[in-house]
Amino acid sequence: MEGQELPYVLIDCIGGMHGVYEDHVGFLQKHFHLITMKEYLENKTLLSKKIRAIYMWYHKPVVNKELLQSLPNLRIVASSGVGIDHLDLNLLSSFGVKVSNTPFIVSTDTADLGMALMLASSRRLVEGYEMAVSPDTEYFPADWLGAEVSGATLGIVGMGTIGYKVAERAKAFEMKILYHNRSQRKKEEESAVGAVYCKKIDDLLQQSDFVLLAVNLTPQTHKLIGKRELELMKPTATLINISRGLIVDQDALVEALQNKVIKAAALDVTYPEPLPRDHPLLKLKNVIITPHIGSATKKTRRIMMEEMTESIQAGIAGLPIPHEVLP
Repeated sequence: MEGQELPYVLIDCIGGMHGVYEDHVGFLQKHFHLITMKEYLENKTLLSKKIRAIYMWYHKPVVNKELLQSLPNLRIVASSGVGIDHLDLNLLSSFGVKVSNTPFIVSTDTADLGMALMLASSRRLVEGYEMAVSPDTEYFPADWLGAEVSGATLGIVGMGTIGYKVAERAKAFEMKILYHNRSQRKKEEESAVGAVYCKKIDDLLQQSDFVLLAVNLTPQTHKLIGKRELELMKPTATLINISRGLIVDQDALVEALQNKVIKAAALDVTYPEPLPRDHPLLKLKNVIITPHIGSATKKTRRIMMEEMTESIQAGIAGLPIPHEVLP
């Protein structure tokens, strides 16, 4: 609105490793007066009462009690992506601050990546590439084989939006689909993808050729997959994680991979990220690790930014917030 000052919104920085994308800034500046953390810290007295929202792009800026106490007119924290395990929802609520995320837009790309990891691991694409380009390679061995995806059994742990989209894709590969979830899906949803519900996760682990994790990180799912669960899996099975690193006990996973308790792992997430450069997971040939790129496509990141903008506008105006996350 002409003549009216744009709302002040706190961001971490522009560009760089964790900053707002430079090609998003133009859109955001049409709606908000952006304040970087550096600018804020240098002008706290002037800016603290002006900031109405925090635009949290990939967990930055960090929101803690000290920051909340310094922003008396803060109304909303808009966080990119699905996970909100980096936020203390009860603390934010105690300050009267609302929270939003971008849960649905990331699901398609993340499901695509889950299938990509499954295919890359089963057909040993990374190893194959290294062999094909190595200066030491003189021939391609005839007994260098992968495993079939088509017709194999996929166990999906967490049948939310992402898990279900994985199932839709797996159906096209004629996979047998099992799933474990807090609640059973509707019969018509199950039959649409040919999925069978496993009330006990143990049943899924024992039967699956591929186990794909697509759950939110909560106190209940923290280290959901540990030594016991890995030992229930087939020795020919592959574990795929597209959720959060802390869903898996990494020490137990390293041990299981080294001792051939399971065949392989394909991980888009670890803990921490990135792993220390001497971490044993980085040295195993039966592991593929990608740098948490589930939603990393230009189109998705643009839509995430637009959805965060809508949530901030609604939060400042006191209107219902799209994708509000409740404590």
